[in-house]
Amino acid sequence: MFDAKSEVRPATCPVHAPADHPAIEPARVGILLANLGTPDGTDYWSMRRYLNEFLSDKRVVDYSAWIWQPLLQLVILSKRPFTSGAAYRSIWNTEADESPLLTITKEQTAAIKEEMHKRYGDRVRVDFCMRYGNPSTKSKVREMTEAGCQKILFFPLYPHYAGATSATANDQFFRALMQEKWQPIARVVEPYYEDPAYIDALAQSIETAYAKMDKKPEKLICSYHGVPERYLREGDPYHCQCQKTTRLLKERLGWDDTQIVTTFQSRFGPEEWLKPYTVKEVARLAEEEGVKNIAVCAPAFSADCIETLEEINEEIKESFEEAGGEHFTYIPCLNADAAHIHALSGVIDRNLTGWIDQ
Repeated sequence: MFDAKSEVRPATCPVHAPADHPAIEPARVGILLANLGTPDGTDYWSMRRYLNEFLSDKRVVDYSAWIWQPLLQLVILSKRPFTSGAAYRSIWNTEADESPLLTITKEQTAAIKEEMHKRYGDRVRVDFCMRYGNPSTKSKVREMTEAGCQKILFFPLYPHYAGATSATANDQFFRALMQEKWQPIARVVEPYYEDPAYIDALAQSIETAYAKMDKKPEKLICSYHGVPERYLREGDPYHCQCQKTTRLLKERLGWDDTQIVTTFQSRFGPEEWLKPYTVKEVARLAEEEGVKNIAVCAPAFSADCIETLEEINEEIKESFEEAGGEHFTYIPCLNADAAHIHALSGVIDRNLTGWIDQ
């Protein structure tokens, strides 16, 4: 076991090198966590820059640029920064002047860094990046190579694989590697949607939330971020992985099929997306089945963000209550919860096998 407080090794000249050879940082393994991204602010231009980068990604919107870009630049980006900015302002961390996603990702990184240094000492360097916005993937890859990271483990913080999340994060990481003169060896962490520690962390969060309620919800809604149905037909495994997470969670909780529902949120554009849509399903449950008390969790999100804090806890909640629902509980994402950090650290340990030993 390496002491986390051990002195950081200084840069030194290679053995047998001439006296004027520049010092080289000792070899380390970089652990680079990656999340979706965040605007730098809620003003129009900050939101426009962020949305332009996000919505110009072919992994996110794969329509022909000849059709999509004029619509995006001339119509969508002239209006959407105002509405998105208002949504972000409703959840903004005003004290730190940053989005909750950035605040939570920083907390997760600090906790994982502490765990990794307990195991590996100063032989590892832990940091985070964002696919869109700042800190950029390119800047963090550059920092790691300059700090002597000859190997980098890239960890997209998405339990489930989707082209619009995991794949685009990986794309950006590989593009950053292309810019390095001395390119580090790289590994990418696979999705962890069925990892027992992750499932257990989800179950614990639900059990803790239910224990605080006077009356147990009639339904637990597992709301996953949606993607177009077409992606499923084209081979994206996201839908199947989400369904498996719900099944494993149900089995871990010891529940039957009537107590838990899988839905999908955040539909965008004219296409049909994965169904049922969360916003419509909660209304249907209230109107057609007379359900008055539900809880909603978001297993596909590793950290609370605009889609959970604003969309679920405001828009989806409103849909349920307008349809006759009475009690709506949002169960926060796992965030920097100790059980979540334990699960993520275990995933990292397995992926470091052969590179570095405890």
